[in-house]
Amino acid sequence: MSILVNAHQLSKAFAARPLFDGISFSVESQERIGLIGPNGAGKSTLLRILAGQISPDSGTLSFQRGLRVGFLEQVPRFSSGGTVLSSVLEGARDPHDGEEIARAYEILSHLSLDDGEAPVDRLSGGWRKRVALARELLRRPDLLLLDEPTNHLDIESILWLEELIARAAFATVTITHDRLFLQRVSNRILELDRRNPGGLLSVAGDYADFLETKQDRLAAQEKQEERLRNTLRRETEWLRQGAKARTTKQQARIQRAEELKQSVEELAYRNQAATARLDFQAAEKNPRKLIEAQGISKAYGGRTIIPRLDLLVTAGSRIGLLGPNGCGKSTLLRMLLGEETPDTGTVMRSEHLKVAYFEQNRESLDPELTAMRTVCPLGDTVEFRGARIHVKSYLTRFLFTYEQMGMAVGKLSGGEQSRLLLARLMLQEANLLVLDEPTNDLDVATLDVLEEVLAEFGGAVFLVTHDRYFLDQVARKILAFGQAEDGKPEIVAFTGLAQWEDWHERQERLRARLAARPRTTAVAAPVAQRESSRPADEHTAPTAAREQRTPAVKRKLSYKDQRDLDMMEGNIQKAEARVAALEAESARPEVATDAVRLAELSRELSAAHAEVDRLYARWAELEG
Repeated sequence: MSILVNAHQLSKAFAARPLFDGISFSVESQERIGLIGPNGAGKSTLLRILAGQISPDSGTLSFQRGLRVGFLEQVPRFSSGGTVLSSVLEGARDPHDGEEIARAYEILSHLSLDDGEAPVDRLSGGWRKRVALARELLRRPDLLLLDEPTNHLDIESILWLEELIARAAFATVTITHDRLFLQRVSNRILELDRRNPGGLLSVAGDYADFLETKQDRLAAQEKQEERLRNTLRRETEWLRQGAKARTTKQQARIQRAEELKQSVEELAYRNQAATARLDFQAAEKNPRKLIEAQGISKAYGGRTIIPRLDLLVTAGSRIGLLGPNGCGKSTLLRMLLGEETPDTGTVMRSEHLKVAYFEQNRESLDPELTAMRTVCPLGDTVEFRGARIHVKSYLTRFLFTYEQMGMAVGKLSGGEQSRLLLARLMLQEANLLVLDEPTNDLDVATLDVLEEVLAEFGGAVFLVTHDRYFLDQVARKILAFGQAEDGKPEIVAFTGLAQWEDWHERQERLRARLAARPRTTAVAAPVAQRESSRPADEHTAPTAAREQRTPAVKRKLSYKDQRDLDMMEGNIQKAEARVAALEAESARPEVATDAVRLAELSRELSAAHAEVDRLYARWAELEG
């Protein structure tokens, strides 16, 4: 392999804020590099340097002669007034060449960009990103730089991009926090973090190899820190004994103690793991049944968006929505929250329902306001969990420095803006969290904490994300939007990502068969634009989610069903008491140190929660 780019001792600061200092690395042909690191480390800035958009403050950068570099920015820019096709052809060697135009159309098709004449200025952020990606691919780059390429892409486009990068002849450097995407496309990981020696850690291999290497290195550094601390303690004791620094040997020992102190401080800085302290506030009243939808549906212009659907949302529900952009996920959420009226059916919401909403594009953030005024418009304290906290103390929980607290939101990185939105969201009491693409731009450490917090949250969670790893960690049910055998839309419920992947492969084969059928009616909408749904209960198995529902007719219960209904409230109380007892036992100090018993309790608690959910689902069925 040949070296495409060589970077030596690069340094860059943003205003008075240092990003990285003296980092060195190279990029070789056919390398697929994943660039990771904490928010604000300077990853996007480094890509802009490699793309030639900005210069480093110091250091040298050399490129292979004639190197073609493509760059997909987080927020792409286009010529004013252009169409989708003309914007893509900006990457062509000759925008009037027939082969280039044909190739542009082929790339647009893969990214579901069906209307080449659409004005690019009118597209949403996600579609504009697709246009920008198509433009950079048309350049036939030797090196493609990708800054959060999966943000705003739907699952179909992400899978296509994975395959493209995996088999690409060109090299790539990709900033992403999508761990499954990172695992599948990378053969080398660069971690940009000032705590690493030299500011940069390079590991050959995929993301799993990086994690193993990182863990081994941290363990070795911690042992080294402990060893040096012990040596420093002995040297400090010697100094405190009042030894006279008359001889050269004694002076050298004093100097060594000072150097040891600096080494220990440096190692302690590298070993510290700064993570945001996230903690959603559950509402004081947290009813078991939050939302129940029966037979809801929605259509626009004669085209069905949401077919008949039943759904029960209870405290403890963790529901993930997965499907292509435009499939109806947002429509479904709006109907469940009362922001849109269904064409048929009913939605019953608890009078105690309190919703906290994380919006995908962070549009509620004012770029002109400071971070501090965003969470605290007036005064200098916020109320969190019934206590008044100074706004600066509160923001330090989310890893904001005092300097960043006074910065305009528009000058913060994407990940820092997401953390700020989370900080504001956590000031709200809620028993239902609606998280629309919360993983965009967040670093891996913050994602890990967010996963833990959502697992502990006492209310329900709706999660819309194309980050499959995060989805699999958080969601107990995945509602996947797809097509039935007859080509009509459906929603299928799964309990894990592995089930979804098998189903998705069948969906690919189904789409191919449907596309090959002779068309005897009007041309169908493109697959990526079809809205798909079918009745799916959050507590039912995938097969049950496929069943066609007829209009609800009150049926006469059998003797057994009536007996079940009569006993249901008592059975639910017993089941919930069982959950409470297990949770109380798990909290006992003597149990907390018993790993075997904790594992048993975890299994029992999971089964107890499942039984409560089953009883509520059965109750809803009997009362229907």
